[in-house]
Amino acid sequence: MVLPAMGQYQGQIDTSKNTQRMRAVGVFEWIGDQDHPKYSRLVPICIFDGQDLQDASVYMAQPAPLALESDVEYQLMRDGRPVGLFDISSAENQLGLWIGLGAWKPLPKAKGAPAQIAKIDANDDAQSDEPVLHRKQHADDPGTKAPAPDPNRPTLHDDTDASGGSPGDSSSSGTEANSPSPDPDRPILKSAGDDSNASSSDSDKTKKKIKSDEDEAYVEDVTTQSNPNRPHLFYGKASGYNAPLLPSLVGLPPDMHQEVAVSDAVNRPLHVWDYSWANPADEATMKADMEDLARTALGLTPPAAPATKKPASKGASAHKATRPTLPSAPLVDEQFRVFELAYGSGATMVLSAHTDGSNGPMKFVTLVAQPDLYGNVAVLLKNVTDAAHLDDTPRMKLIDAVDARADNRGELLFELRGATQRQFALYRVLRGDISRIFLTSPQTIAIAAPHP
Repeated sequence: MVLPAMGQYQGQIDTSKNTQRMRAVGVFEWIGDQDHPKYSRLVPICIFDGQDLQDASVYMAQPAPLALESDVEYQLMRDGRPVGLFDISSAENQLGLWIGLGAWKPLPKAKGAPAQIAKIDANDDAQSDEPVLHRKQHADDPGTKAPAPDPNRPTLHDDTDASGGSPGDSSSSGTEANSPSPDPDRPILKSAGDDSNASSSDSDKTKKKIKSDEDEAYVEDVTTQSNPNRPHLFYGKASGYNAPLLPSLVGLPPDMHQEVAVSDAVNRPLHVWDYSWANPADEATMKADMEDLARTALGLTPPAAPATKKPASKGASAHKATRPTLPSAPLVDEQFRVFELAYGSGATMVLSAHTDGSNGPMKFVTLVAQPDLYGNVAVLLKNVTDAAHLDDTPRMKLIDAVDARADNRGELLFELRGATQRQFALYRVLRGDISRIFLTSPQTIAIAAPHP
């Protein structure tokens, strides 16, 4: 039986070029100081598999998702700059959604340049103009001649004579006339063989015995007198020691902070999202215009006051009608950020704020805009809601810009927070238009915060 040629195996297939390089995006949430978080967690957002954005909370779950595997490291980013690391140690299902638990770490410090070791030259190179350091020569070095003694250099001599004896030794000196006579008033130390020393030794033994009888004490070994009711300390490590604790960060407390987290096996160049204005005054003008639009959306713009006219005096012309200026209504928790989501793409502005809730339910607004050709604010997205309708229209809270597709273009990451649930969404701004490209599955909120 002859098989078709097309069905035969042609050899080993090389799939190295088709190897997937995934890029995961999450949100790091913590309470306390960022360098020393009191409680923290990582919420998985999406995974780019090379073609599409997948929901990281369920992608390849066994049962924990791939984005929360142990020892996976995330780089915490702010405006495109790394500010820390977060290592996943375990994963937990919290209210139906997987979260990552682990430890925050600072960025590794850059290694300094190795110290330059000075060149040591054992031989004198008189023909070279390059300055070198020479090693000191010693007499015992091989191939080194001992220097000749200097006849004019003073020398120190000891008191020994030619025969090698000391000056006080009678055997070495020829006569005893030069030896000094003993001093009769100088005390003489007795040797151990003298009679007087023997009596002194007996006296010392008596003193030591008396002292021993007075100071002697009896000490029992503690190990032999053990108390059965005495508590014992455990030595060694128990089987459940250092086990991960349950997270204490539950719900959305008011003092919770958020930051973008990215995990990628490929080292990519940094792309900072800050926009640099050519004229710093333009930023202040754009911010003021967007604040006026936000007040109008929140209903904080007061109605125009009626014009008043002053009576004209005799011999003077009538004054023009004037309108009194009212103070602007305050915007609570205002956030204004400007991004350059792609090189040369211009400014993308995001402003969010809310009312103080003194005149009814608290209202929230989020605006995404760009400057047009005439220097005016062109609004691309407007989100307005209040505390009574958050389940129908959740408010949008900006997290940061992030490159989710690894294409060197930033997307805006928002949290869509309702009264009982929340989601995360990615928005791409392109050619004066904004579109949502990804939305996570809903997450139940255990403790709803009354205000951000």
